[in-house]
Amino acid sequence: MKSGVPKGENCLVDMDSKAGDLFSAEPADAAGSGGVMGSLPLKELDGLWLPKGLSPGVAKEWFDRRRASIRPWAGFVDHRKFTKPRNFGELCQRVVRNFDTYNSNYTFIFLGLILYCIISSPMLLIALAVFVGAFYIIHLKSLESKLVVFGKEVTGPHQLGLAGAVSFPVFWLAGAGAAVFWVLGATMFVIGSHAAFRELEGGSEMEELFMEPV
Repeated sequence: MKSGVPKGENCLVDMDSKAGDLFSAEPADAAGSGGVMGSLPLKELDGLWLPKGLSPGVAKEWFDRRRASIRPWAGFVDHRKFTKPRNFGELCQRVVRNFDTYNSNYTFIFLGLILYCIISSPMLLIALAVFVGAFYIIHLKSLESKLVVFGKEVTGPHQLGLAGAVSFPVFWLAGAGAAVFWVLGATMFVIGSHAAFRELEGGSEMEELFMEPV
């Protein structure tokens, strides 16, 4: 049977059309990409500094919720509201209720103590810079190709661990352990004292239940 076009010509036509499609798509790809970074999805770029599951939006939402639930600082530090607990039962009640009432205030006090500790120690700033830089480089390398250590792929949480291992000597030289204990001790003292001596919000009706000594 005769065909309209010989097989050889069919092949040439198909190859020419495919080649034309390839070369016509190249400029669009080149314009839309900037090497490795250009080929990354926008979602991956948004979370470049954070492990999977976290994003600047999530952190901002958490921060906004905390800030919205802060009790007025004037009432928080009002010296007229601080009295000595009458017994151990009232002390426990104050601590539990005040932790619930001033949870967001205590959170910002904790963050403030951490910030003060970091700013007052240049070596800690250097150690944090090394950690962030190491994590950034490891993350970029993992986007270019899979990172394999001891036969296992290095995923998001493992990248943080690897960056921590790289920067550990710097943290050790900076005295990060002592800084952590200082922050924890200062937090427990400040927050614990406030929770124990601050009268309960809403009057003394609840405290009357603990008038009798235990």
